[in-house]
Amino acid sequence: MQRRLARVVTEIFAPVPTVAALLVVMAWHTAATTAEAVRWGLVAVLFASAIPFSYIISGVRRRRFTDHHVSVREQRPVVLLVGIVSVLVGVALLVFLGAPRDLVALVGAMAVGLMSSMAVTLFWKISVHAAVTAGAVVVLVLLFGPSLAVLGLVVAAVAWARVAIGDHTPAQALAGTLLGASVAGTAFPLLR
Repeated sequence: MQRRLARVVTEIFAPVPTVAALLVVMAWHTAATTAEAVRWGLVAVLFASAIPFSYIISGVRRRRFTDHHVSVREQRPVVLLVGIVSVLVGVALLVFLGAPRDLVALVGAMAVGLMSSMAVTLFWKISVHAAVTAGAVVVLVLLFGPSLAVLGLVVAAVAWARVAIGDHTPAQALAGTLLGASVAGTAFPLLR
């Protein structure tokens, strides 16, 4: 039962849906109209979530990657590099199209997070799940106030789940949490 719950938490709060949900919230929060929110959200989600995930799924189908979480550390650098390139193209497009500054800052911070994760991944397997979830919570707190710090419980649940299913050690989950929170807490405000 515990392992099943850990799997559910892992899938619900995986990086792809977490990033997509955060981008939709940001687009909705920053756009002047519903139509703009949809437009900005679609562009951001396409480049920061959909394209990188499509690359992963394609790699899994071709047996280049073991699974959609890219569990083998040695397979991760190329995935992260594709994600970085896609996110940077997304940032450029959002700037060119005149997207709200906070949305551009968020996508830019995501690029910094991916670069930081890749630097660590070259020599150690860090929990990207924990990093993305922690970063998302920090951004939400910065946007909507300290009352959302209660979402830190979600970060703890994700870190627990990654350890419970055996994909990470406690140290890897903690490192991911600290990396994601520190990058979001630094890069997002600086880019705003």
